[in-house]
Amino acid sequence: MKTKVENREVWLFVSDNNPNQRHKLIEYANGPSLEEINSTVKVPKGKGFWRTLLAYSGPGALVAVGYMDPGNWSTSITGGQNFQYLLMSVILMSSLIAMLLQYMAAKLGIVTQMDLAQAIRARTSRTLGIVLWIMTELAIMATDIAEVIGAAIALNLLFHIPIVVAVFITVFDVLLLLLLTRIGFRKIEAIVVCLILVILFVFIYEVALSNPVWSDVLAGFVPSTKTFATAPVVGGQTPLSGALGIIGATVMPHNLYLHSAISQTRKIDHSDPDDVAAAVRFTAWDSNIQLTAAFFVNALLLIMGVAVFKTGAVKDPSFYGLFQALSDTSKLSNPILISVAKSGVLSVLFAVALLASGQNSTITGTLTGQVIMEGFVHMRMPLWARRLVTRLISVVPVLLVVALTARETEIQQHVALNNLMNNSQVFLAFALPFSMLPLLMMTDSRVEMSDRFKNNGWQKVLGWISVIGLTILNMIGLPDSITDFFGDHPASGQVEAAHIIAYVLIAIVMAMLVWTILDLRRGNKRYAKSQEAKRAREAAASEAK
Repeated sequence: MKTKVENREVWLFVSDNNPNQRHKLIEYANGPSLEEINSTVKVPKGKGFWRTLLAYSGPGALVAVGYMDPGNWSTSITGGQNFQYLLMSVILMSSLIAMLLQYMAAKLGIVTQMDLAQAIRARTSRTLGIVLWIMTELAIMATDIAEVIGAAIALNLLFHIPIVVAVFITVFDVLLLLLLTRIGFRKIEAIVVCLILVILFVFIYEVALSNPVWSDVLAGFVPSTKTFATAPVVGGQTPLSGALGIIGATVMPHNLYLHSAISQTRKIDHSDPDDVAAAVRFTAWDSNIQLTAAFFVNALLLIMGVAVFKTGAVKDPSFYGLFQALSDTSKLSNPILISVAKSGVLSVLFAVALLASGQNSTITGTLTGQVIMEGFVHMRMPLWARRLVTRLISVVPVLLVVALTARETEIQQHVALNNLMNNSQVFLAFALPFSMLPLLMMTDSRVEMSDRFKNNGWQKVLGWISVIGLTILNMIGLPDSITDFFGDHPASGQVEAAHIIAYVLIAIVMAMLVWTILDLRRGNKRYAKSQEAKRAREAAASEAK
């Protein structure tokens, strides 16, 4: 079935109701975002602030998970180990940018009744839609690699399961997803919140025991020229590369797609602008509260790097190294921590939090994959099948690294897994601009959002500063990210080759961004004309009566 879309109304409500296709593994999908849960959660009318906020709370938690997944852990802890509290301001800035972008994503979903993938596809060509889908799928798989590594290592540390077996066990979390799909979306939100609280409790407990110098912590929130400096080099890292690592692990493209979809799970009256405005307001509250929790988790991780461990004591920055350091009294900096560490509680809690983080990301990653598949290429798979395919692809590079380092030392194996996790995040640098720019353009547009809901002046200014700044920083960090693929000690020729590859990729990204912007502008013009024609027909019909 082929349908050329010229405007939002036609695109959104065309669907394939052929009953003969319902049993197929892959179905045609061109209806509301995440149709099974769209507008399924009732919200109270005319009730108090707190009761209404509770009804809207949940989607923000699913989004916040992406800001505290295993990919964030090593960047924040290593940043603290190497540069004390210098990079604390980067965590704060990243979190504030995330709050702004997630607000825009949720607002887009509520006001237009389209998720970000649907909105982009409705304004761009089929070819560009497929390209953007592939790019975003790679970004999701990159985050999934971090989840595989984190969950497998947690299982290995907690239950002494061989790492290869643990990797295969992560494939079976699809069974967990099957169970969750049967209990209702509201309960899924509650489970995610509980897991977030587990993570938050673990790090509050460990940091509280470490008794950090809070005046130094607060001073770290003030940015300085040293924050993005290229010197000194500590542990093979500069403040700039550490900052880029934190930014890359914090602001992720798939969260924007996810939020624009799950913000539509609440049942509201879209014919009533006041009801839509209330939904935008309470969704923003939910998002900001949950992202504040994610900010605290990331800040606590960096504080752990400074206050829990002795400076430079952790030579192995992998999850294994951190786990072992939490039970090694010679590496801890506080007498209270040392006494607790002897019982093994600190290291066990760390592994439990790591496992909780991986399972949380399983839920949100699968939902996001479904959103972009339906939105960009109009295909739908059962959630369990979607999860199984993505996870099976993601475990391949993990198993390859395990096999290739089987004869090396234990630390070399750990570092290899850690490098795989960090290097896989390079795909996020490619995908992020292609979600941020369209989001900003559409929420800035009166055509898309109406005068009432389009971004106001300060949102527009801060939005463009954030988008341009993040894009530039990601591109600046790309040469070093490509160099990392050649190992810890690349030859000069490899460094030169990595930089050439990076500059070619940057040129391709810039060209594709221009393509995307031009396509979106043309799509908006078509939609504006169709709206004018619609109003003219309505006016003519009214006069005829």
